[in-house]
Parts: sequence; C-alpha cells; structure tokens
Amino acid sequence: MLCILYVNVVGACLGMVGLLAERALPASALRRWIWLAILPVGMFVPGAYRIHHAWSVIPALEQHQSNSASLSHLGAGAVGVLDPDWWARTETWDVAINRYWSIASWILIALAVASAWRVWRIVRLSRRPTIIDGVPVIITDAVGPATVGLMRSRVLVPRWVLALPDKQREYVLRHEEEHRKSHDGLVLFIASLPLILIPWNIAFWWILRRLCLAVEMDCDKRVVGALGDAQAYGELLLRVAEAGSRGPRLQPAFLGVGMLERRLNQLVAPTRLRHLQKILAPCLIVALLALVVWMPHPVLGHTTHAHPTSNAVAIAANPSSH
Repeated sequence: MLCILYVNVVGACLGMVGLLAERALPASALRRWIWLAILPVGMFVPGAYRIHHAWSVIPALEQHQSNSASLSHLGAGAVGVLDPDWWARTETWDVAINRYWSIASWILIALAVASAWRVWRIVRLSRRPTIIDGVPVIITDAVGPATVGLMRSRVLVPRWVLALPDKQREYVLRHEEEHRKSHDGLVLFIASLPLILIPWNIAFWWILRRLCLAVEMDCDKRVVGALGDAQAYGELLLRVAEAGSRGPRLQPAFLGVGMLERRLNQLVAPTRLRHLQKILAPCLIVALLALVVWMPHPVLGHTTHAHPTSNAVAIAANPSSH
C-alpha cells in the first residue's frame, strides 16, 4: 500500500512538472518530449529509491510512540495512523491488493488483444490499399480516420472523407500521414506498457492522456505548418468530431477523446504567458523536482539502505532524543 501511495504521489508531482513545462514553452514548440521524459523518470525513481533512499515507517513511529505525551492531544484517528501496530496490520492487505492488481493487469491485456484483433479484422475485410492525394490509405465503411499498426502503420479512412472538398480531405489525409511517418502509434503503445504492470497508478493514466494530447497537438502543428490556414483546419476538426461521434472510432485518431477544445485553443488562440507566470513556472518546476528527489520511499520495516534523510525524519519525530 505504501508503495502505491508513493508512486502515485511521485507521478502527480511529475505530472505537475509536465503541465508547467508545457505552459512555459512557446506555442510552436513540440510537447510530446516532455511527457516521454516524465514517464521513464516516474518508473525509475520509485524502484531506485526503494533500495537507496528508503524511510522505515514502523521503526520511526515506534521511536515517536515512546514520547506518549506528544500523542495525548491528538484524536483517536490520528493516533491510529501513528500506531506502529496499525501499519503492521496493513501488511495483511497485500494478498487482496496483489489479487486485484493481477486481475486489472489481465483485463488490460485482454482489452489490448481484443483491440488488436478488431483492427486486424477491419483491415482484412476492407478494400486493398489505394493512393488518395499521394497518401496510401485503406477505405473503411465507418471506422476512422485513424492510423493503426505498430511496425507497419496504415491509414484507415471512412468513405465519407472521400466526399469532402479537396482541401479538407487533404488536411485529414495529411494529419494521418503525419501520425504514420512519426510512428505515433508505436510511441503510444510503448508508453502505455507500464500501465499493464502498474494499473493502479492513477497519475500515470493521466500522464499518458496528456501524452496523447501532446501527440495530437504536435501533429496539428506540423499539418498547419505544411498546409497553412489554422482557422480552416480548426473548422475541419469540428466537422470530423461531429461525424466521428456517429460512428466507431479507433485511437490514435484524428480526434482525441475529450481533447478537441484544447487542440482548437492551441491552434487558433494560444494563451500567452504573463511576465509573472514566466518567473513562477520555472520556480515551481524546480521546487517539485526537488521534492521528488528529496522524498524517500516509505517502507514498513527496517531497511539496510536507508538514506540519511530517514534518520533525520526519525529524530524529528522524537524531540526527547535531542
């Protein structure tokens, strides 16, 4: 349980770092690299700190409990949380946590397999690849626009896209072709793999969602940079959203779930940072990173690799030892 709490706190801090870094970047800058850097850091820090930077909770609380006068003014709930025996009893929860952990991981694997089978079936039943506006595509009845596949990406285009005006169709096809050339499907697949191992990491789910949004925004910038007219492209996003809501859709796709408003704002009316924000954002980023670096990994029992910070926390918890 302590590990789950710690990993989520670290992930939340790194997620805030990513948000602030995104805000500090100019509108034209690519944002995917921020989240692609945060994901491995969020995986590495908890594992490394459990060995080299751990804080033993129960020994510290036992030392704190020796000063009974310091607990007399606290409520029963607070005393329970500070009771070493209460923390020792939490070890009995591990069996249930591991069981639900395993179930969640297998559910995610099953969903991934089902999604892969669905994509394979759609591609197999669709017409042979054809070239439209210089882009190789597979025409479907209703699925898409989307880019599917890992090592060999393919662009799926529904029939209604073919009826769009030439310029709008070019935007749609260029967007999916940018996804294909950038291997965005493979990037998102690799980034999502840690969630199979740690499905309880709520912070990582949110970080992965921000990565999906960053991938879409970066693709939007490349399309507008190549074809121009952000206003017309934004209007097309709305049209695709309306058409896509009436049929099945795959991810990563032309429209990210719940991301349309942010994408439109970034394209048409990006928010400029005020002078105060330009100063505060880097300061908050440094403070949050310092917190992640300083914060020890809590463990229940003794650890032979405890960091000096652990001793400082234990001494602070027992004023009578000074």
